[in-house]
Amino acid sequence: MKTALQKFKQFCKSEEGVTAIEYALIAALIAAAIIAGVSLLGKNVGTEFSSIAGVV
Repeated sequence: MKTALQKFKQFCKSEEGVTAIEYALIAALIAAAIIAGVSLLGKNVGTEFSSIAGVV
């Protein structure tokens, strides 16, 4: 039976672990870009709706 340290060493040597970390970083960057875009767009849409409501 492998100890936790042996499993961790095996994980660090494995190429699959590196690939998983790369994909996780890419997903995090995409999520950050989406959040930034939606929050910026949300503020602009809210301002536009307020402007339209003031005209009506």
